[in-house]
Amino acid sequence: MADGESVAEKDTTPEEIVSAESFNGASEVSESSSPERTEQSAEIAEIVYEQVREIGRERVGQLDWNTNIVELGLDSLERIEIIAALEETFGGRFPEHVLPAMETCGEVVEAIQEHLGAEAKKRTARPSKFILPEEDFIFTKSAEYLRFQENLQITQRSDVSNPFFMVHEGITDDSTTINGKKYTNFCSYNYLGMSGEPSVIEAARQAVTTFGASVSASRLVSGEKTVHKQLEQCIAEFIGTESSIVFVGGHSTNETVIGHMFGSGDLILHDSLCHNSILQGAMLSGARRRPFPHNDWQECNRILEEVRHEYRRVLIVIEGVYSMDGDYSDLPKFVDIKSRHKAYLMVDEAHSIGTMGLHGRGMSEFLDVNPRDVDIWMGTLSKSFGSCGGYIAGSAPLIEYLKYTAPGFVYSVGLSPANAAAALASITLLQEEPDRVARLSINARLFLRLAKKAGLNTGLSHNTPVVPVITGSSENAVRLSHALFQRGINVQPILYPAVEESASRLRFFITSTHTEEQICNT
Repeated sequence: MADGESVAEKDTTPEEIVSAESFNGASEVSESSSPERTEQSAEIAEIVYEQVREIGRERVGQLDWNTNIVELGLDSLERIEIIAALEETFGGRFPEHVLPAMETCGEVVEAIQEHLGAEAKKRTARPSKFILPEEDFIFTKSAEYLRFQENLQITQRSDVSNPFFMVHEGITDDSTTINGKKYTNFCSYNYLGMSGEPSVIEAARQAVTTFGASVSASRLVSGEKTVHKQLEQCIAEFIGTESSIVFVGGHSTNETVIGHMFGSGDLILHDSLCHNSILQGAMLSGARRRPFPHNDWQECNRILEEVRHEYRRVLIVIEGVYSMDGDYSDLPKFVDIKSRHKAYLMVDEAHSIGTMGLHGRGMSEFLDVNPRDVDIWMGTLSKSFGSCGGYIAGSAPLIEYLKYTAPGFVYSVGLSPANAAAALASITLLQEEPDRVARLSINARLFLRLAKKAGLNTGLSHNTPVVPVITGSSENAVRLSHALFQRGINVQPILYPAVEESASRLRFFITSTHTEEQICNT
């Protein structure tokens, strides 16, 4: 790297910053030419050695001032872990421009002294008689398991049966069959009825006959099928982007893409009500994560005005339709913010693709936003498209990069032929029958109007097929769900910790196949 060149000016990935190139090529430093060893630097060096041993385990032998870290066999994520752990230990953050120069243990020590301060946070000494509590090694005594059991006991305290993991017989859409009895169903996000559509089922059947039940490999190696390319082209054209890539699951799409594209020195700003998959991806990345209040674009902007200069990359993540609340973000405002602060913008359209906009093309169509003004469009194939999987749509360079490097794509089996063909058939049918979206919108508005007329607390929901009925406590939600089930209506309670206890609710998914009678009788 040339003198004065900033990492922020280079188009590099988090892995490249702490990459093999960054650690390789260190010149030989003899004991006599190394900096004077003060007692302080020796103490810091011991902490560095300890952290390298903690990550490297059996791969690490004797460490000294001149040990080249890459030559120990640590991968980029492990090296990022070391950097993050040292930042936590000493407090502060390494400037991005010094990371490539931290090639040896000694150079790491010098960087700590210069940029983080000389003293580590105080550590407690190991007691002479150390007894490990049972909850630390017996799972059934762990705090997490005990809390889980407490939450599970809500159904027993309410004198109702456990509403979870009920077995559904047959296709699930506006109705479902449980234990031989038919119920009006509001638990399925089969928004457009594609899962049970005969032409979609036939497309899946033909794909299995042609390609088999599995592609039996990563697509990078030998799992690429024509149906994959057809689906990805169809998604890109439907949304209005240059290209797209499909993954085997929606949750894993967010987790692997966010975790892969961002890292130490970056900031991930997300809506406080974003999905768990977004949070997991942010934590995996090692980037700084900071939520902003729900739908508060002003606060998002204020945060960036205050701290943008402290970070290399910034990712803003919002959802199209929020799956717990049934509302949506002011996308044009976030596009403006991302442009003003030179950030990336990612929109999770799991519940908005196929449901929003005149033709179901999602939030860009619904709010009249140029789809190319959003860097990363994420969506799922399991809701409006009656299949299973997730996708990322965006620029051709972005998609090419992900196809060759995203761990959840490269190191995973490709999307099954049946799932790919079903999704392709669903999108094709939706373009032929956009009235499905209109029927969905009519049904959703009717349900919301009647719920409000009945005095129910529907929270923030408007103009979407997700309508919560907030009950105020988990026990109330369980009891109400049970009472409706006794009347032939299936709707699941959403309980703490999925939402705050006071925000416990029933969540109604409205579909295009629901009838007016089903809605009015609920």
